[in-house]
Amino acid sequence: MKSFPMFIKTTGRRVIIVGGGEQAAQKARLMLKTDARTVFAAPELEDEIAGLVEEGRAEQYRGPLTPGFFQGAAMVFVASGCFGVDICAHGLAKEAHCAVNVVDQPALCDMTTPSLVDRDPVVIASGTEGTAPVLARQIKTRMEEELPQSLGGLAALAGRLRGAVSAKVKRSDRRAFWRWVFAEAPMQMWTRGAEVHAAQAIKTAIAAGGAPDRADGGVCVVGVGPGVAEARDLITMRGVQRLQEADVIFYDAMVGEEVLELARRDAERVFTGPFEGAEPWPALAARMLSEARKGARVVQLQAGEVSTRGLPDAEIVPGVALTAAPAGPLKKALP
Repeated sequence: MKSFPMFIKTTGRRVIIVGGGEQAAQKARLMLKTDARTVFAAPELEDEIAGLVEEGRAEQYRGPLTPGFFQGAAMVFVASGCFGVDICAHGLAKEAHCAVNVVDQPALCDMTTPSLVDRDPVVIASGTEGTAPVLARQIKTRMEEELPQSLGGLAALAGRLRGAVSAKVKRSDRRAFWRWVFAEAPMQMWTRGAEVHAAQAIKTAIAAGGAPDRADGGVCVVGVGPGVAEARDLITMRGVQRLQEADVIFYDAMVGEEVLELARRDAERVFTGPFEGAEPWPALAARMLSEARKGARVVQLQAGEVSTRGLPDAEIVPGVALTAAPAGPLKKALP
C-alpha cells in the first residue's frame, strides 16, 4: 500500500474547502455526512453551497488565506478551479501542517477520498489510491447490494448496549455473544424488519449473562487451493467466514500470508512447519482437539486436497480450485 486507510475524527473540528463552485460542492456532499464544521473559503458561492450556508449547515469565509486560517483543521480540500489559487492554498495549508487534497492534482494530495458505503455508524471505504476511480465505484455498488440498509441501526444499538454487556456478560463469553448478535438470530430478525423483537432478544440474552445455546468449540479444515496458496481467491466465502470466526489457526509453509490476512488479527496463529523440531501430525491433531474441547473455534488451513485424518467430525471447507460436495454446518470436533 502507498496509502494507509484510516478514519479521521471530525467531532468539534473544521473541514475547510477552498472554493465555491461545483468542485467544492462535490467535496461538500461527502463532508456533510460527518459532524465536522464545514467552512468554504471563497468570495462567491454557487447556489447549492450558498443554500447550505443559509441553512446553517456550513460556513463561508471571505478573508485572506493564511497559515493561521488553516491551523487545526481536520483536513483541507482545495477546489477553487484556478490552478494558481490551488497551488497557493496548498502551500499555506501545508505550512499549517494540515492534510490536504487538491482536486485533480494527485501529486499535491496527502489524502484521497474513498468511495463510501454508508450505514452509519457502519461505514465501509474503498479506494484505489487514485489509480482507478471507476473500479472503486463498482466495488461500492457491490457492497451496497450486499449490506442491508438497516445494518447501521443494529450497530448503533450494539454501541448503546456495550456498557450493559461489560457489566453482565463475562469477558470470556463476550466474543461469542457479539458473534451471536451479528451472525445469528438477532441479525436475521433485524434485517427482515423485526427490529423490536431483535432488540428484545439481545436485551434478554444480556440479562441472562450471554448468548443462548452458545455453540461449543470445533475444528474446521479449510482448503486454500492446490500448491502454495498465495492468492486470496483460492479460498471460498465460507472459508473466509470460518477464518474470521477462528480463535486458533494452524497453518504450514504452503499457506501464503495473503490468506492469513483474512483472519482476525487477534486470533492465535500456530505455524506447524516444516522446521526442525516441528510436532508430528498426531500431536498436532491432538492439540487441535484439545483447543476445541476448551471451547475454541479452530481452523486448520490446508493446501491441496483437504483431509480430516485424526480430526473426527471436523467440518471440511474445500478450496475453490477443488471439486467437492458443499460443506455442512460447523460440527463439534470432539470424540
